[in-house]
Amino acid sequence: MNLAQLVADGARTRPDRPALRLGDTVVSYRTLDARSAQTAGMLRERGLRPGDRVALMLPNVPEFALVYYGVLRAGGIVVPMNPLLKSREIVYHLGDSGARLLFAWHDFADEARAGAHEADVDAVVVAPGVFEERIDSAAPLAEPAERRDDDTAVILYTSGTTGRPKGAELTHANLDRNCRIAAAELIRLTEDDVIFGGLPLFHAFGQTCTLNSAVVAGACLTLLPRFDAAQALEIVQRHGVTVFAGVPTVYGRLVREPGREAYDVSRLRVCVAGGAALPAQVLDDFRAAFDCAVLEGYGLSETSPIVAANTLESGARPGSVGLPISGVQVRVVNADDGREAPPGQPGEITVRGHNVMKGYWQRPAETAAAIRDGWFHTGDLGRLDKDGYLWLVGRQKDVIIRGGYNVYPREVEGVLYEHPEVADAAVVGIPDRDLGEEVGAAVVLRPGARTTAEELRAFVKGRVAAYKYPRRVWFVDTLPKGPTGKILKREVALPTGSDAGAK
Repeated sequence: MNLAQLVADGARTRPDRPALRLGDTVVSYRTLDARSAQTAGMLRERGLRPGDRVALMLPNVPEFALVYYGVLRAGGIVVPMNPLLKSREIVYHLGDSGARLLFAWHDFADEARAGAHEADVDAVVVAPGVFEERIDSAAPLAEPAERRDDDTAVILYTSGTTGRPKGAELTHANLDRNCRIAAAELIRLTEDDVIFGGLPLFHAFGQTCTLNSAVVAGACLTLLPRFDAAQALEIVQRHGVTVFAGVPTVYGRLVREPGREAYDVSRLRVCVAGGAALPAQVLDDFRAAFDCAVLEGYGLSETSPIVAANTLESGARPGSVGLPISGVQVRVVNADDGREAPPGQPGEITVRGHNVMKGYWQRPAETAAAIRDGWFHTGDLGRLDKDGYLWLVGRQKDVIIRGGYNVYPREVEGVLYEHPEVADAAVVGIPDRDLGEEVGAAVVLRPGARTTAEELRAFVKGRVAAYKYPRRVWFVDTLPKGPTGKILKREVALPTGSDAGAK
């Protein structure tokens, strides 16, 4: 099978239906199929072989889908990357994946070219109109290349507490089954649905629950490259959005957006929430304001991503992330002995089923540690109630979730330690009303240091993606440490007041 077959099938059954929309630009299924076939042809002409990796640094624009399905159609493996990555991060992703080519949006061309040059990878800058001219001369690849169910389709980079990103290998079967379940069983999509496309398409949530689900159902995905609450409401009204997907912070922003009552959102029939736990108050406020069903779910990049979800059929159980999806098993196990915990008792969430990744790209030891006896160990804490509903408790992984984006403290700390005046640093999450968590850094300076909090923020900002750098930096004399010298982050005192830069 080949995931790109979804597009070819859509072109045969509903050629003139809208597949993608960005503002006034509409891409039909016929055009999506033709353009992705031309992209595949261009890649073949450049020597792409089945199994070769191709990286994408594209925002939510129609060209993302053209390249995504074009790479898959040619038999390649897609390596989606956040367009906000800096050159040093790009070098790592390209080098680790062994990507042969990088497609980068024109707004991010400088960082992309710099990273690609250092990694010795060709970069193709994508701009509206220009990209279409580039592929027009290529002979289209009529049919998707044959791939096996267990062939890797996408490598999604994710990190643990080590800060070294790992590539989760998702197969064609992983992604195909997950999006079909999302479309048919969870959201009940039809070709008459219009899906809000504000979730980043480089992320598993966006790919499965919006792009691939829309295509498998023949629905229309209306895109928003950068989230803005007012723009989102205008799109919901103007394009008649029926299905909305977002992370918890998005729902909070929509509720608090001034003048939201003036927008017509009456066509919304279901909203999907994931990426982090949805606060009960935000859920209640959104339901009251928008009069729409909200289905919360749970998943990870390593699970394609959906593990469990509340559904229209089962009904939402507020506070829970729902029941395991079809063909997936969830167990909660004790950390000490690995035995299954009784209902109501918290433990580590483990998952087994068709959604579990093939493994971590070129990391057999880490794959073996994560997948044991067929069960993927998530590192997340949860509990199952007597009816089988899953409830999230917390995270074992030391990850900050800022506005739906994962920030891995050790990576940011590594950059801070590069500053000549920093002696010690601990990056921690600070509760934030809008983002869920903000990135903060408690710093111990070297004797005689004169740097300021603002200077440290700028230092890190220039070296990592914009969502990662610490907005709040404060100075301390010492950091709490255990007997082995390890910094005890849970004991780090958070700043008080608005000024987190005072020493």
